[in-house]
Amino acid sequence: MNRIQVLQLGPLLPALEKRLTAQYDVHPLWTEADPKAFLAQRGGDFTALVTSARYGADAALIAALPKLQAISSFGVGLDALDLDAARARGIAVGYTPDVLNDCVADTAFALVMDVARRTSAADRFVRRGDWLKGQFPLATKVSGKRLGILGMGRIGRVIARRASGFDMEVRYHNRNPLNDVDYGYEPTLKGLAQWADFLVVASAGGADTRGLVSRDILDALGPEGFLINISRGTVVDEAALVDALQHQRIAGAGLDVFEDEPRVPEALLALDNVVLLPHLASNTHETRAAMAQRVQENLAVFLAGKPMVSAAA
Repeated sequence: MNRIQVLQLGPLLPALEKRLTAQYDVHPLWTEADPKAFLAQRGGDFTALVTSARYGADAALIAALPKLQAISSFGVGLDALDLDAARARGIAVGYTPDVLNDCVADTAFALVMDVARRTSAADRFVRRGDWLKGQFPLATKVSGKRLGILGMGRIGRVIARRASGFDMEVRYHNRNPLNDVDYGYEPTLKGLAQWADFLVVASAGGADTRGLVSRDILDALGPEGFLINISRGTVVDEAALVDALQHQRIAGAGLDVFEDEPRVPEALLALDNVVLLPHLASNTHETRAAMAQRVQENLAVFLAGKPMVSAAA
């Protein structure tokens, strides 16, 4: 019996690759010396594509796979995946939301605590031997403050629940107010930024949100406000953020994502009022295992003639 042909766009977790290989005939496209030539010759062989939020799948790739029926992506980000091209062909697209909500929310609060209480800076202070010379400067209290959330979606809701443990008041901004949450709604992002002590970016990436957190929004956040981004680097105007940090027009920032990952602007590396993480919000053993399981489940149930467990809208 011929096994289903699956194209793998880039490296994934070894355990997931092992399980997929045991179930399907998987071809790793990134190992090809000339991927375009390979697709021109073999693109018609593949029924399914396995990718990730990092690699996505653009319109050209989808067009090169004329028999493609399903895409299963590792991750929650869809901005690198051309959903319109997939929908036009009736291709099912699955991804891995929900299973990473807790860890991403935890990371958001790790950044809130770090940038306000300056724990990373304090660690460097001790290691340099500066404690022998004097006391570490005062930092900012977190509990009881005002937390604004840009994007009250799956992850935003978990962040809001985390904030309750710190006795924080929460408000949010979406395109429209939600009927199933009790948090205050701000009709404009600028209004949310003006109100908040901490502005957490938890919105989707993509063209619709590019540069949404602009210089104007950062100025509204003000010199005592902190920006946290666990969403996508493109949502924040990175040049405007660097300028705001350099000139103390905001108090600080905690960033897990950047506009051109893994390249981080030299200007950010030189600043001490920003905490920088290498896009690791979901990077725990437990969450990555659950994400891998969802990639496999999405593909398996679709090929069995059932709807994907987590289908992209």
